[in-house]
This record gives sequence, structure tokens and C-alpha cells, in this order.
Amino acid sequence: MEIRLPDNLIGAPMSIISRVLPLPPKMISKLLQTKGCLLQGPNLRLHLFPRENRDFPSDWMELNILYEDEFTLIVNKPAGIEVHPSEKGQRKTLAHAVAAYYEMSGQDVRIRHVHRIDKDTTGPVLYAKNEFAHYQYDKAMREKTIERIYVALAEGYVEGNKGKIDKPIGQDRHHSTRRRVSDTGDPAVTHFEVMERLADHSLVRLRLETGRTHQIRVHLSSINHPLAGDGMYGGSRGVISRQALHGERLIWNHPWTGEKQQVTAPLPDDFNQALNKLRGH
Repeated sequence: MEIRLPDNLIGAPMSIISRVLPLPPKMISKLLQTKGCLLQGPNLRLHLFPRENRDFPSDWMELNILYEDEFTLIVNKPAGIEVHPSEKGQRKTLAHAVAAYYEMSGQDVRIRHVHRIDKDTTGPVLYAKNEFAHYQYDKAMREKTIERIYVALAEGYVEGNKGKIDKPIGQDRHHSTRRRVSDTGDPAVTHFEVMERLADHSLVRLRLETGRTHQIRVHLSSINHPLAGDGMYGGSRGVISRQALHGERLIWNHPWTGEKQQVTAPLPDDFNQALNKLRGH
């Protein structure tokens, strides 16, 4: 990456210049050690995009890419695919598909997902394309500056137009993959607003303040409005055969410029069909 320094920094030592860069000190010292940092007059060259070995074998599948630049890749995940393997030797996950895409487009980049969504949930998954972007996105996840907005079809008539569910979530002692509301669990906060009321269902938009496993599914189930199709948490499969949960929008800040960016993922077909069925179309 080549940067032209502002006049007041030309000729300044690296220790001064590094203060205005969005790079963490650890990364700057690593770049200095590996000669990945080159000052030539007013130009600073940083070796931010080294060639890396892709760390997953390629499994080709059609990907719906919502956004891409040199730091970031955002893929719209279809239902029925895991973000990465949950057991040894598992193939055909989104990680393998991204590896195939990188290979096909000639990018020697490791697969770094920044967050996960459930196997049957659809919507954007964010990947960092280099160590620097990964550092920035991990920090943003911890500081909760990456916003994830979901749309869900909940059963029943959700009372009130807006609300907040603030209930800690922990593991279910009797079931290893299930989660439940539990006093000893981790804090979990979900904000919701009702977008549309349908035949015995409510279409709800949700914003996560925390990102616990199955958070939306557990929270909606805990207020007696499980997701349509979510058999694990009490939903019935009458209108849709998987949990009706879709990541609608992802809002993040660009790792280098800090500029606010966002993508929107269209509702998948089965979700739209469920809505049309309930609207009586």
C-alpha cells in the first residue's frame, strides 16, 4: 500500500509517522522487522498484503458477493451451509467456497471470517482479507461498532411496536447445541421493532447489541414468539422449513479510512414465499 505523506510529516522519523497510521503498534514493529515498511521521500510503502496460503481446500459453489475491496469480502450466505467446519474433515462450508473464489480470482489470501451466522440463517458474512483488516474488525466486534440488522418471521402477535429483550443466555445442560435464557449465562441484548403483522405471525426487524450463539432464536422464543420454522426453539414448520431469520444489513467502518459502509442482502426466496402465503397472495 502506498501512501503520500502530508507535508508536515515528510522527513519525520517512523516513530512519529506511525502515530497517525491506523496500524496497531505490534503490526508496525512487525513491518519494521520484516522490512515491510519503506520510506522514500514523501511516499510511505507498507507491505500490508503479503501472499498467504489459503488455509481451506476449495469447494466451488456459486457465491453471492455483496461487497469486495482489497481489505474486505462480504458474502451473502445461503441457508443450509455452515460458515466453517464444525467437525474434522467436514467440507462444503462457506469457508471452502470462499477459498475456491479466492483461488479462481487469483487471490492468495487466508480465510478469515469475522463473525458467524447459524447454518440455516441467511445473510451477510464478513471476511477480512489481511491481518490488518482482521485486527480492525476484531476490535470493532469487541467495541460493538459493527452493526448487524436482521429480519425475522416470529409466530404470534408481538405486543408493542418496539422493544428490547435483555436476558442472559447460557448453554442448555441437557442439550449440547441448544442455548437457553439463564441467570448464569452471558449478557445478551436484542432490540426489535415490528414491521408488519400477518396471519398469526409478526415480521420483525432486530438489532443485536451482543452476538451470542442463537441469540435471536432464544430471545424470541423466551417471549413466546419463536421463529417460524425453528423446530429447536418451539417454532412450527407450517410456512417455512427452516428458521425464518435473515441478516438484512451489515454496517461497518472501513478498516483503513474509518468511513461508514453498509450492504443490504435481499430476502431469500423461501422467506418471501412464506410472507406471500401469510399475506394471502
